[in-house]
Amino acid sequence: MDVTTAPAPARIRPAAPIARVPIAVVTALLAIPLVLTANRYGYFGDELYFLSAGRHLAWGYVDQPPLLPLLARTMDALGHSPFVLRIPAMLAVLAGAVVTALIARELGGGAKAQTLAAATFAVSTEFLAGAHYLATSTVDPLLWTLLLWLLVRWLRTRADGLLVWAGVVTAFALYTKFLIGGFWLAAGVALLVCGPRELLRRPALWAGAGIAVVALVPTLLWQAAHGWPQLGMGAAISQEVADTWGGRLLFLPEVLLVAGIPVGVALLLYGLWRLLRSPELQLLGWTAVALTAVFLAVNGRSYYVAGMFPVCWAMAAVALERREPSRWWRWLATWPWYVVAALLAVPGALPLWPQSWLTEHPALPTPVFAFAEIGWPEGARSVATAFASVPDQAHTAVVTESYWTASALDRYGRDLGLPEPASGNRGYATLVVPPEDATSVLYVGANPEPLRGHFTDIKPLGKVDTGTAKPSYFDGQPMWLATGRTEPWTALWPKLTNTHT
Repeated sequence: MDVTTAPAPARIRPAAPIARVPIAVVTALLAIPLVLTANRYGYFGDELYFLSAGRHLAWGYVDQPPLLPLLARTMDALGHSPFVLRIPAMLAVLAGAVVTALIARELGGGAKAQTLAAATFAVSTEFLAGAHYLATSTVDPLLWTLLLWLLVRWLRTRADGLLVWAGVVTAFALYTKFLIGGFWLAAGVALLVCGPRELLRRPALWAGAGIAVVALVPTLLWQAAHGWPQLGMGAAISQEVADTWGGRLLFLPEVLLVAGIPVGVALLLYGLWRLLRSPELQLLGWTAVALTAVFLAVNGRSYYVAGMFPVCWAMAAVALERREPSRWWRWLATWPWYVVAALLAVPGALPLWPQSWLTEHPALPTPVFAFAEIGWPEGARSVATAFASVPDQAHTAVVTESYWTASALDRYGRDLGLPEPASGNRGYATLVVPPEDATSVLYVGANPEPLRGHFTDIKPLGKVDTGTAKPSYFDGQPMWLATGRTEPWTALWPKLTNTHT
């Protein structure tokens, strides 16, 4: 018998019809809070950075592949607003809910299983929050979910064309974030240990791998030409997590927290257990376990494993539809508890409160990064006012301590008379270098020590004031005027850059 037409494993049931109406209802309910809050507050600091990086398009960056800057530039050309920029993020999360339902369908789930899977995705804190920001952590999990759907479908049908498409999806994922390489390494080990080893003998798998590798060549060449900065960035993030209070001890609790309380956590753990017990699907279960162990060992961020959530949720949803779980907890997968989960997740994931309320009532629950969406235009005006007081503006550059600050000044400072800002922080260090005729610097940041010894005089120039736009990352940042540059920028700039902090 031709292996490409071999029957699917008997324990994976044939796919049921797609539950179009229930899935549409779930995605519509999910879309409502996303759309209503998408334009609230302002750009997130990383979104401003993506916009700046998009104005300096390259095949790679110190801290990421090139897809997000290209996407940010494209959306900005369509409309200068956070809402327009975040349309791909919202669509990615809505699509993720649909694909999670399709995974449940491939596992033999009917309308109830598909609806439960999509609903569990919809009340996950990780994906609700991710839909509010255009970020690699939003787009990347969708691509993982698509990849898992293709693999589950292949396990059911053995249609090898799916493996070629898996290579295409992997290529897009590699241009978003390099984490998908870890998935394939973990999956490869799991294949060798628990099978199905026949997957490794399929030419279509290697054809898909070839597509991903060839597509990645330009960004690999960029990384090689710049000394492989992504490796240094990975090490820096690992150290950053290690230095955080709790460090790796908080990794697993954070994974469970962002999965969604209570139903997301329950279905995640139960679905993983079911995957590990399934002879046909334990490949995916052990891949999830291996990735979790690796990211825990290297001090990775908790959301790195979020791409594995959907297949676990889908597996649990199918079992719940068949009433296989124990009665003592099965009641969690009922609609009242999904409402509870949504009420717990939405206030902490999305900016429900008006900005004025945050200033007047700082004790109100807010998204974790709300402070990094507020005050950017006001802060830029404050910096512009300070710059206007500089005696020799024509020969003064603006340099910032943080890439967020530089990105905000790049976005809002041009119309206020500020020169293009530079920053030695992270990926921004390779975007802009101060012009050689700039003999002075207006420096925005708490610590001007990197400038000492390179300028003859450094004096304080006040602090950034964002007025009523608080709480704000930008508010209160010190400003300094450094004059009398002592060496050319070609020699000085490498001393001021630290791309890994």
